[in-house]
Amino acid sequence: MSDELVLLNFDGDVAIVTLNAPEVLNALSGEMVRQLSVAVSRGSQTEGVRCLLINAAGRGFCAGANLQARGDAGAKPPAGSALETHYAPLMNKLRNLHCPLVTAVNGPAAGVGMSLALTGDIVIAGADAYFLQAFAKIGLVPDGGATWYLPRMIGWSRAMELSMLAERLPATEALSWGLVNRVVPEADLQSEAMAMAQRLAAGPRSLGLIRKAYWASWENDFNKQMQLEADLQNEAHASLDNREGVAAFLEKRPPAFTGK
Repeated sequence: MSDELVLLNFDGDVAIVTLNAPEVLNALSGEMVRQLSVAVSRGSQTEGVRCLLINAAGRGFCAGANLQARGDAGAKPPAGSALETHYAPLMNKLRNLHCPLVTAVNGPAAGVGMSLALTGDIVIAGADAYFLQAFAKIGLVPDGGATWYLPRMIGWSRAMELSMLAERLPATEALSWGLVNRVVPEADLQSEAMAMAQRLAAGPRSLGLIRKAYWASWENDFNKQMQLEADLQNEAHASLDNREGVAAFLEKRPPAFTGK
C-alpha cells in the first residue's frame, strides 16, 4: 500500500505505518484518519505480521487535528462528531490489535496526536520530542481517549495539570512520569524503534494475549480478571510457542518462536 497521507510498508514480520503529511507536522484530517485506519487494518491483518510500528515523516509525530482541513467555522460539524465517526473506531482498533504495537515519537505529539502516540505498548521517544494536551488553548477538551488513560497512567493531579495548563511535557520528563518507555537520541529513533518492533515480532504468540489481559484489567473486577487470566493461560498453553519455550528452557538454548 502506498498512500499520500499514510504509508504502509513491511520489514519481515513488522508492519510499518507512517504518518506522511510532514508539511503540517502530520496533523490529522478526516481523510488522513481514514487512511490511517485502513493501513492499521491491512498491516495487522497481513499474514505473518507479528508487530505493528507507527512512526511519522518529517519533524513531528502529530500536531493533533488539522484545524485548517475543517473548513469554514460556520459549515463544519461539531468536533465531537469526528470523534464518533473517525477517532473512536481507530483507537478501538489499536486497542484490539492481536499483536504488539510500538510507536516512535519525534518532535511534537500534541492533542489527539499525543493520544495516538501513547497507544503504543512500547513508546519510544526521540530526545527532542514533547507531548502537549493542547485542547485548552483552543477552548476544547482532551479527546482520543486521553481523559480515560491519562489519570490511569500518571495519576489525577498530573493529568489535570497537563490538560488544564496545556504546557509542553518534554520527552525526558514524560519518561520520568511513566508516559513513555525509552528516550533515545533523535538520530537513533527510527533504528531503535525498529529494533524494538523486531524484538517483539520475534516473541511468542502470548504477547498478543498479554496486551489483551492488560487492556481488560481496566474494566474487570479482581475475580473477572483472574478468570480471564485462566482463559488466556489455557490459550497460551495450547500454542506451539509454549511448547517451543519449554523445550528451549529444558535444552538450555534460545527459543525460536513462530507466533503460533
